[in-house]
Amino acid sequence: MFSRRLLLILPACLGAALAQTQPASAPALTLKVVTDRADATYHAGDTATFQIESSDPALTAVTANISEDGWNPRPAQTIALTRGRGSLSVKVGKPGFTLVRISAPKSTASAMAAAACDPDQIKPSLPVPEDFDSFWAAQKAALARVPVKSTLTPVPTAVKGAEAFDVQVDCLGAPVSGYYGRPKNAAPKSCPAILFVHGAGVGGSSLGAMAWTEREGGMLAMDINAHGIPNGKPAAFYQDLAAGALKDYRYVGRSDREKNYFKGMFLRLVRAIDFLTAQPEWDGKTVIVYGSSQGGFQAFAAGALDERVTFICAGVPAGCDHSGTVVNRINGWPKLVTITDGRPDEAELQTARYFDNVNFAQRCHAKGAAVTVGFIDTTCPPTSVYAAYNALGIPRKIHIDTLAGHKNTPGATKFMQDAALAHVREMKAGR
Repeated sequence: MFSRRLLLILPACLGAALAQTQPASAPALTLKVVTDRADATYHAGDTATFQIESSDPALTAVTANISEDGWNPRPAQTIALTRGRGSLSVKVGKPGFTLVRISAPKSTASAMAAAACDPDQIKPSLPVPEDFDSFWAAQKAALARVPVKSTLTPVPTAVKGAEAFDVQVDCLGAPVSGYYGRPKNAAPKSCPAILFVHGAGVGGSSLGAMAWTEREGGMLAMDINAHGIPNGKPAAFYQDLAAGALKDYRYVGRSDREKNYFKGMFLRLVRAIDFLTAQPEWDGKTVIVYGSSQGGFQAFAAGALDERVTFICAGVPAGCDHSGTVVNRINGWPKLVTITDGRPDEAELQTARYFDNVNFAQRCHAKGAAVTVGFIDTTCPPTSVYAAYNALGIPRKIHIDTLAGHKNTPGATKFMQDAALAHVREMKAGR
């Protein structure tokens, strides 16, 4: 007679035995494509060869979609594979990027690679508007009439050597809303300042920036959210805003520069710097603005709109070359200009020029800039990033991830952080 315990154990044992005897499922198909040059960089007239590899040697063909960085797509091609390998050669003819996406039939597997052609020769698609400076001078003058009134509320932080606060600073429209940290017992005029700004989306500020209060002997660190909204709320609060009042905020006022959403966002940068530079602990000379994607957009804007900014770190920056389509090439996020029947909306086109990194770059006052780019970034395409980067008239460095999309890779993050800290040391040394 079987015991009750044995009856309970037996099905589990049988199931395990059956699982061991069943054939293992085939591993998921993966594809890989890389250029024949490690740096994926070519000159006009060169031929870039894209080397394709399948994890399944029985796969006989893939589909290749070729475009100019997501623009001007060519008809799809079928690329034959032999024992899972093949290649595709493309002649590159002008500054820009050739993007290749491969995919397999009856599969979701895909891969991308890009070849850069003379990226340092990519120029802004349109010149700076004649009244660009006067427009922004008027906006800053209006802001200056609002007193720099701030409210600090202590908040807990895991950084033992720091004091942290929720900070609200009066501004035009929505306030500056963020977290501010300083080293405990910091001496007057001893601390460089760093301002962290956010990528796209709707959320509160981050206390993670408080770790920077312990860097390089002590820094003032401030992290502001992009919208001037309260911090520290439940996730549902921000989700409701994202689905409601702030839904598609990036397109608000896209045809009217006075009502454009980014105007308020960028003026909050100036007001945040007003606050930081009014602190008695500030060293009187160092202001770094650090952000990625939409945060990179803000970093460029801050460098142009505020002469107190001494260094910008802009990872995979958005807001680059909105008018790129005018010269028949891809533009950057958030695609502010609508294209109808091949023609850009004129009001949107003219408005976007006042909120474009290619124009902020030419007005950047900082002592230096650190920028990152992903060659297969389809959100902030490298063509648009280089149009802005090349327009910088200040010392600059760029970190390239040839096989990265829209993200901060570990290497890119280290590059930006190291650049920011090096700038602090240079400023302390009087260089």
